Amino acid sequence: MPNLTSVLKQLEQERTRLTSQLATLNSALSALNGTSGNRPRRGTISAAGRARIAAAQRARWAKAQGKKVVAISVAKRTMPPAARRRIAAAQKARWAKWRKQQKTA
Repeated sequence: MPNLTSVLKQLEQERTRLTSQLATLNSALSALNGTSGNRPRRGTISAAGRARIAAAQRARWAKAQGKKVVAISVAKRTMPPAARRRIAAAQKARWAKWRKQQKTA
């Protein structure tokens, strides 16, 4: 039996050592996660967004260097009226199908 108690004592010591190691790892991970911010990533930025940011940065540099500041403008893309009508018709058809299914259910 003395052998069993020594084995139990060793296992408890090992558990204590591992617990302290895990605590150290957890604190290190939380410290690393804290440096990158707590916000989740929201995805990639669009080309238009990048263009606006670049234009704003160029304007800041021009202002700092005393040059003429160029207005920041990005051309907006418009959808042709025919495409808008097709999208609206498809959406109306989807809603009509959904309403029909709701009546039968």
